[in-house]
Amino acid sequence: MRAALAAGWKAHDLDWERLQEQGNACFEQGDAAGAARAWRRARWIAMFRFALSDPRRATTLANLALLDRVAGHEAKACARYRRASRKWERVGGFIETMNIARRARSSLFHLRMEARHWDTYTDNTRKRFAAFAAETARALDCLAGNRPVEVRLFGRWRGEKPSVFDDTRKFLSAALLIGGGAGQPGAKEAPPSETRAPPDGE
Repeated sequence: MRAALAAGWKAHDLDWERLQEQGNACFEQGDAAGAARAWRRARWIAMFRFALSDPRRATTLANLALLDRVAGHEAKACARYRRASRKWERVGGFIETMNIARRARSSLFHLRMEARHWDTYTDNTRKRFAAFAAETARALDCLAGNRPVEVRLFGRWRGEKPSVFDDTRKFLSAALLIGGGAGQPGAKEAPPSETRAPPDGE
């Protein structure tokens, strides 16, 4: 919490992330009631604390849509997924303007390389995140059509979550904390060609 606040995050940013993690974990374990409690609490945070352009709003809608589907409200689920997809279409603007914090390095060499090539690093990060965004858009399209999602989402978040608190973490949480990806109930396994986020150490 102290590190996040020092980096400019708010308590509600952390609360939303933790609730989405909790909801996904519950859903993986077949605990739909637990997922519903977490995701509905996250909804209020997104509604009252996040800007309309924040991609985490799309994630919030998608997870509420999954709850609708589990409850048998298919028409409502599809409508929410479509709204989530429309919001996600604007994610390119977030990627272009997001703040990318400098990563911690283990050597003076890495610090010097980062200083010399920071613009290249940030450009490559934005390009790779654009690929992530396209993959998430396809996942939302599959979910809206009630088709299996062929990529892991929450399962990848555990390994991809940045150690720094900047906009890259907000983006990746939005892209990967959507329930219903491969590895979760009713989904196919992911192919080996998934996009990977830039590691903190590069």
